Order: sequence, then structure tokens, then C-alpha cells
Amino acid sequence: MTKPPLQIHLAAPRGFCAGVDRAIKIVEMALTKWGAPVYVRHEIVHNKFVVDGLRDKGAVFVEDLDECPDDRPVIFSAHGVAKVVPAEAQRRNMIYVDATCPLVSKVHIEAERHSEHGLQIIMIGHAGHPETIGTMGQLPDGEVLLVETASDVATVDVRDPDKLAFVTQTTLSVDDTIGIVAALNARFPNIVGPHKEDICYATTNRQEAVKAVAPKVDAMLVVGAPNSSNSKRLVEVGANNGCEYSQLVQRAEDIDWRALEGISALGITAGASAPEVLVNEVIDAFRTRFDVTVEIVETAVERVNFKVPRVLRDVEL
Repeated sequence: MTKPPLQIHLAAPRGFCAGVDRAIKIVEMALTKWGAPVYVRHEIVHNKFVVDGLRDKGAVFVEDLDECPDDRPVIFSAHGVAKVVPAEAQRRNMIYVDATCPLVSKVHIEAERHSEHGLQIIMIGHAGHPETIGTMGQLPDGEVLLVETASDVATVDVRDPDKLAFVTQTTLSVDDTIGIVAALNARFPNIVGPHKEDICYATTNRQEAVKAVAPKVDAMLVVGAPNSSNSKRLVEVGANNGCEYSQLVQRAEDIDWRALEGISALGITAGASAPEVLVNEVIDAFRTRFDVTVEIVETAVERVNFKVPRVLRDVEL
């Protein structure tokens, strides 16, 4: 039987960013240096396939430092942690390695610098996300206020409207954040913003690639985890830019084939914590049902690389 033709528009950049690549490498290098088990506070990155692979190598994932023994190394996830976490690890004389993405650390430093100058911080982010918890936890309670939407700006209760600064979670939708920043500037004309956009280069680049693909396709699949903020934003960007059927899939087994009947053009991308092997798995699944041709839609080239912490630089993988 002849397979129907399908043009796959493969977004580039997609998948792993430099911060995710570094965080995974940190866990692997820690296992090489200290042996198993190595404890990891929170999922190192938001991807089940990656986490399961590291667990198989000897990583133990926990949600709280209380679950870690004093005599084994612990790694803090790429999303960043509140200041009390490394302070507690130091108090217990634990070996710990901070895998916080350097671009998240940059936001932490910004928030502290503004606070030192007497400014209260407004953070644009998602409540409960580990990055938001980590950033807000850099300063005492009440010094960082969270807004999630432009409408939240109208009700946020600040100490002094003339002594404010804002920071953002690094994995937000660029387009949505513009609206929230505009609302902040309208209500608080003297609010201080970051010198350079907090939303990271990888988040921006992946969203721009989706914007280029979305108008060309009948459906868009984003390979990523349901707890991955940047992956969920890619779904929204696809839906908002000409591709009504934009869906998140963790793996090929999650594809809803009935919803895709009759399509002739498909967009595929991957969140920053999704490995390329899962993208290839999805493409291979389509090859079993369609006569596939793949076109890469590249909107940027990434050459960013982050060094691992000094304590691991003598380790070879």
C-alpha cells in the first residue's frame, strides 16, 4: 500500500541548550568522580527520559535535602535553588555541586544587586516552578513579588512604587512577557528593568524557529515534558502563530494518530531539555505511516558553551 506523502518541517534550533547540556554533564562527571550514588535535588532537567537514564547510572533524585545522607555528594538542579539550600548543605558539611544554569544565576545576581540598592523586586514567572522558587529565595520574604499575567500587575501590592525593579523567569514566552513588562512600565514608570533580556537565548531561539514553522504546517508537535515550562511555551507559540493543532508529546508513543489523519505538512521541535534521540524517534514513527521528506527550518545557529564547576574540571567522561 502506498504511504501518503508528508513534509516534516524540523525547527532549528531545538532540543538541548547549553545549560541543560552542562547540568547533565555535571551529574555524569560527579558519578565518575565519586561513584554511585550521587544525589540530585529535584529533576536535574525536566525530561523523564534524561532523568531515567541518569537514574540507571546511579543518580538518586530527591525533592528535599533532608532526603540526602551527609556522606554522599548532592547536585542542585539546573533551575536553581533558594539560598537556604546550599547554606544547609554547608552546615551539614556535605559535598555539593551547583548545576544552576549560568543564565538563571545571572537573574539571581541581578535581583540581589537591585535589593542592595534598596529596590523591591517584581518577578515575572510561574508560581511553583522551581526556577521561580529559587530566584525568589535569593532574598528575604516580601522582597520579591510574583506576577504571572499582565492583569496581576494591577493588583500587586508594593512597598514604594518608585523603588522597584523587575526580573523574569528565563523560560517564558517572549510575546507574553512583552505585555507584562508594558503593564509594569505603565503602572510603575520608574521601575528598573534588566540591562539585557532575562529570557534566555535558547528559549528565544526555539520560539522564533516555531514562529517560522507554524504558518507552513497542518500540525505541530513539541517533544518535551509536561512539567517543562519552555516546552509548554513552544506549544503556545505554535498555536498563536498559525498552527491551531500544536501538541506536546514526550515520546512517539504519545502521538495521537487519529488527530493527524489527512495532514500533509507537520512541524516538529523540541524543548530545551529534550534529547535529539526522542526527536528522531518521533520522525521514525511518522516514516512507518507516511512517505516522509524532512526540511530543516533554521532561524539561528547556537555556539554557546558553559564550563562545568571547578570541582569537576579534572574529570574525563
